[in-house]
Amino acid sequence: MLKKIIFMGTPMFSVPILKSLYQNGYPVTCVYTQPPQRSKRGQKVNKSPVQGISETLNIEYRAPETLKDNQEEYEYIKNLQADLAIVVAYGQIIPKNILSLTKKGFINIHASLLPKWRGAAPIQRSIMNLDKETGISIMKIDEELDAGAVSNQYKLEIGDENAEEISEKLSLLAAEKILDEIDDVLDDKANFVAQDHSKATYAPKIAKSEGRINWNEKAEQILGKVNGLYPVPGAWFNFDGERYKILKAKIGSAVGKVGEVSSDQLEIICGDNKSLKIVEIQRQGKRVQSINEFMLGSRIKKGMILPNE
Repeated sequence: MLKKIIFMGTPMFSVPILKSLYQNGYPVTCVYTQPPQRSKRGQKVNKSPVQGISETLNIEYRAPETLKDNQEEYEYIKNLQADLAIVVAYGQIIPKNILSLTKKGFINIHASLLPKWRGAAPIQRSIMNLDKETGISIMKIDEELDAGAVSNQYKLEIGDENAEEISEKLSLLAAEKILDEIDDVLDDKANFVAQDHSKATYAPKIAKSEGRINWNEKAEQILGKVNGLYPVPGAWFNFDGERYKILKAKIGSAVGKVGEVSSDQLEIICGDNKSLKIVEIQRQGKRVQSINEFMLGSRIKKGMILPNE
């Protein structure tokens, strides 16, 4: 008998997994995604990437504001009589009463090696923490956030990639590996093992203020912030009343006073006798520029000291 699958996801990270299921013949009966969001100026309504691909693949989708205390969606999911729900960065807590509505439960693809980095921003936190590896965990969803039993984990080394690049790699890895997992889950052959909750760490949502650069920190830490917070909110510093966002940088070996601009190429001294060589930068309200282009008209000059406030 043909199995019925519900897919729940919202951002671009989720799209390759949904496409992989569809292209490999798994019957995604319905997709749940976050509702369209108005742009900051309110002129445009932006639908989620998962809604977009659902329309392209002609898969029915639903985009409720919330599932909590939502009797209509409860009845709808109940009537689907689905075998399994697969959740990938949906962006909503799934209520306990809904978790019981599929025959094989709800499984989640989480972008970390659980129990490390439970929560909303595992990719960013792992890069900012200077972790050498990350990965995906395939887990059962229970009431506690990202605390369910794990069937498998797949690792990925972190080099000099930024969060956007790591996210894309993990998404493609998940799109491949879910195909190895789903039949075992449907056939009750998957071996789910409880997490060691004593080793849990957490990855809360990123606040824009976390992007502020403190030049007293080590160069590697600042670079981790640049890469981990790319493209938004970004790592930034203030100069002369304006905000400058660093989009790409590398470690240098210049010496001098902390915060000093040590070269005409905007190489800035950090707190560990190393420097940060900026490659791409964006002045507040302006477009992204290469450092060569930026320095042609910049008010930031060699020998200046950048403040930490």
